[in-house]
Amino acid sequence: MEVSEVAARAAGENFPVGSILFPRALRSHVRALYCYARLVDELGDSYDGDRLAALDELEHELVLTFEGKPTWPVLRNVQPTVQEFDLPREPFLRLIEANRLDQRVASYETWADLKEYCVHSADPCGRLVLGVLRRLDDSELVAASDSVCTGLQLVNFLQDVPRDLEFGRVYLPAEDRRRFGDPPLDRPTDDLRALLRFEAERAASLLAAGDVLRAQIGGRLGRAVGLFARGGLAALEALEDAGWDIFTRRPKPSRARLAREAALVLVR
Repeated sequence: MEVSEVAARAAGENFPVGSILFPRALRSHVRALYCYARLVDELGDSYDGDRLAALDELEHELVLTFEGKPTWPVLRNVQPTVQEFDLPREPFLRLIEANRLDQRVASYETWADLKEYCVHSADPCGRLVLGVLRRLDDSELVAASDSVCTGLQLVNFLQDVPRDLEFGRVYLPAEDRRRFGDPPLDRPTDDLRALLRFEAERAASLLAAGDVLRAQIGGRLGRAVGLFARGGLAALEALEDAGWDIFTRRPKPSRARLAREAALVLVR
């Protein structure tokens, strides 16, 4: 598949469930940003060709988004959002850099190292949403958003240990693995369950910043943004309910549960 075909497919990504809670005037912008993030991940994880070269092509298209006329559908959709909300270029670039790191770095030694990776792979998503809300100049909100996004990324790492191993990657810090006896990551053991529980507690503490987002933004929109953190906490509960078994299936909250959470936001 050509890079341009991946770009065209990403433009048709389904709308994220939680995004329907945003005001109608913002939904197309949130969707455009979501499709961009999905495109970056597709090129970094699933593209069959030279992924670094593909990411370079994407960066060129991003330059055209800010300075000219992009040719890829995803970037053409993003350009009006960039222009209307005067979004900064840096978060878009950080997402590209995260996927470049994935081609070069297979594991991380410390939590500080992994957290720095999340600065590129996760935090930009929240910052772009804050940009659409015109709240990117609020340092307290930015810090809370970064915390939630890093927490959500960590939840994904816990759910996807087997999948990441297939890519030759490990996103559980080596220092933490040693702390729990350096358990094998390809089968369930008590030590691995203890390690996953430890990382889950770290993720939950990060996701607690969702309360700040909900309170500071306020109203239905604040609850909608806070729903992302609640979704992460629901995923942690699903992991616990599954006994930390990440091999039989990928533990995740049911669609019905997420729909109930969304409905509560709408009702309130």
